[in-house]
Amino acid sequence: MFSKSYQLLPQRDSTAARTPGLFVDTDSFSQRRYHRGLSFDYIPNVSENDFTDTSQGWLSWICNLVVIFLVYICTFITFPITGWFVLKTVPNYQRIVVFRLGRVCPPKGPGIVLVLPLIDQWQKVDLRTRAFNIPPCQVTTRDGGVLSVGADIQFRIWNPVMSVVSVQDLNASTRMTAHNALTHSLAKKTAREVQTERLKLGEYLQVDINDMTQPWGLEVDRVELTLGSLLKAPEEVPSGPLIMPSSVPGLEGLTGPIQQLAMHFLNHSGSSQPQQDSITFTDELSSVAQATPGSVEELLDRVKLLLSETLVCQVGACFQFDISSGDGQHHSYYLDLSQGSGAVGAGCLCREPDVTLSMSDIDLLAMFQDRLQPFAAYTSGRLKIQGDIKTAMKLEELIKLLKK
Repeated sequence: MFSKSYQLLPQRDSTAARTPGLFVDTDSFSQRRYHRGLSFDYIPNVSENDFTDTSQGWLSWICNLVVIFLVYICTFITFPITGWFVLKTVPNYQRIVVFRLGRVCPPKGPGIVLVLPLIDQWQKVDLRTRAFNIPPCQVTTRDGGVLSVGADIQFRIWNPVMSVVSVQDLNASTRMTAHNALTHSLAKKTAREVQTERLKLGEYLQVDINDMTQPWGLEVDRVELTLGSLLKAPEEVPSGPLIMPSSVPGLEGLTGPIQQLAMHFLNHSGSSQPQQDSITFTDELSSVAQATPGSVEELLDRVKLLLSETLVCQVGACFQFDISSGDGQHHSYYLDLSQGSGAVGAGCLCREPDVTLSMSDIDLLAMFQDRLQPFAAYTSGRLKIQGDIKTAMKLEELIKLLKK
């Protein structure tokens, strides 16, 4: 039998008819289309929580039942000992994805979950909202300008099974997808559009990222662009007024075509000194100059004037602020927007707050003066939050009132 030489097996033709194996049911094999490129093809409707595996043959089904039955018996016989290993406690914000004999099962939890030894492999999935930031990167716009643009992104897992089965490293894949979507989307816009339509571009970017991450069981809740400096002026100067820097004397009052003509002569003059970039855009969120509070106590006095039942209905939560000053002292303040017309003051709440925020007094004033975005402060580590992030971000309703 060893005298015959072996020959290379013929390669399988994907268009040719295929036959099922011993452990696969013939009818279910011919009805479904395989090899679509997804790792959960053998689960019919995993996104609809249908975990019926019709590709399993009758012999495989019987073997699975026998093995599972024997493991159950061994577990119950030795229960005082195995109880420490097979019982898992799952909180409300987590789910357990179990693979029993290699086949995925519906997610388990919250509460006490039974995980069988030897035949069950399990993984915990956190359903709470998480956040990450894309570091500022250089983006070349459609008109040839180069901008430094980053983003702050919030996301959550809505299908724990798909997040485990469909992608190996969910965090790394989401970051890479968001970074690629950011660069490709902004490359289709001009420099002025990126600056003046920042909120709208964030919404469009959120839709683009969700289209790519929803098959992974992940949903992006919020995208906020963070704009840096203009590294290179666009080749074609956009129409409309441009704001000149204060370092160029005599051009502060010029607008429109006259200002552009002056900029043209400045950029092409024979001066030996290098010219700084002379185009800056106004942000759509920039506020007019107004009297701003210089201390936390003054800020509390302004907040008291804005408390109303409408604000309580919009926020519906109470906040505790742990503020550290520059001299090393720590102070506590509260903001109760959960009942009545709301309350604010120094000290601690009589009950447990929904969210506790820890930050410096300088960052607190900057945040309520709209010079520091709450989400950007959180992702950069300047703001520490204990509680739900979405509830903490409702403070933006109060910040909008302070701007007005």
